[in-house]
Amino acid sequence: MDEKQLAGCIDHTLLKAEATSEQIRQLCQEAVSYGFCCVLIQQRWVPLAAELTANSKVKVGTVVSLPLGGDSTKIKAAAAMDAVFAGADEIDMVADMAAIIEGDSKYQLNELSAVLKVCRSMRPAVTLKVIIESAALTREQKIFACQIAQQARVDFVKTSTGMHPAGGATVEDVRLMKETAPNCKIKAAGGIRTVRQALEMINAGADRIGTSCGVEIINQCRTGQIQ
Repeated sequence: MDEKQLAGCIDHTLLKAEATSEQIRQLCQEAVSYGFCCVLIQQRWVPLAAELTANSKVKVGTVVSLPLGGDSTKIKAAAAMDAVFAGADEIDMVADMAAIIEGDSKYQLNELSAVLKVCRSMRPAVTLKVIIESAALTREQKIFACQIAQQARVDFVKTSTGMHPAGGATVEDVRLMKETAPNCKIKAAGGIRTVRQALEMINAGADRIGTSCGVEIINQCRTGQIQ
């Protein structure tokens, strides 16, 4: 995988609560300059990011129900719709953890279907990524979450918010998710800071890498620093 291909797999991420407009501008400029797939930001910055990336191939992504995922289905669907009308091309939604842990397939499927309906109603359709917080789950819970995601036909299953104390993405989880939900794409996120980590995730089955270290990763790639 060359530098351009790797950059095209990266969601250039800035989700800190204290992020400023100046930092969002820098993030978008870096995304355009390096050829990243997407910028991932808090919802309040979507209009600005959409304006800054309007003449580029960079997509604008935002989060719904970050970091806990405990908002009601109605709130999640409304937040997704608001984000899309503000200019978002992609939605990263945190799944309901209680539903996953309890194996409540009815609740989980209803939630995913409701938000996906919003995304699919747009032209062009908006990409939906579902975050399952894999590091906090048992193997059986991970499989359940991926099976429901595939049943709902979401676009991506995503490992982590990067904010849970249990940790972020692992190669083993990415591999399991790809095997369990083969019809979904996989996004690895949480703790990915080096080109070696990024490539390991991609080799395990990740289609997208979420990281706040995209610039560093591509610079490592350019200089041959496979760390």
